[in-house]
Formats: sequence, C-alpha cells, structure tokens
Amino acid sequence: HALTAVSLAGTVQIDKVAGPVGEALIMTALGLTVAIPAVLAYNAFTRVNRVTLAELDAFAHDLHAFLTTGARVGNQVGNQVGK
Repeated sequence: HALTAVSLAGTVQIDKVAGPVGEALIMTALGLTVAIPAVLAYNAFTRVNRVTLAELDAFAHDLHAFLTTGARVGNQVGNQVGK
C-alpha cells in the first residue's frame, strides 16, 4: 500500500507513506510471533519422531535377530557380559 500511494501521488509525502509502512511493520511482527513458535514446535516434533523411529528400528533389528537365531540380542539388564 505504501509504494502504491507514493506512485499514485507522484511526490513523496511522509504522511502518505508512514501509515502503510507502520501497518506493514505491525503485520510483520504478528507474522513472526506466529511463525517462530510454529517452527520451534515443528523442530521438536521432528526430533521426537526421529528418536522414536530410531528406537523402533533398533527393536525391529533385535526382533529379526531373535526370530532368525532364537538368541536374545540387545542391551538387556540380565544379559550383560561380566555379570
């Protein structure tokens, strides 16, 4: 709106530009207050999803090894070397 008002008027007047520029700054601030928490939440959910998938992958590997060999695999409390 600010640049349109300047181009239509032909001359630059501060009162024609200040209002729309202020409006644009307010809208930018509101957009950032929404976007920043959304990006942080997205990153947190992505991290949780990645960890969960890694745990499921490890479980699937252990399950496959158990079903094919019949031996228990993995870090189990009672199955550690030296105990």
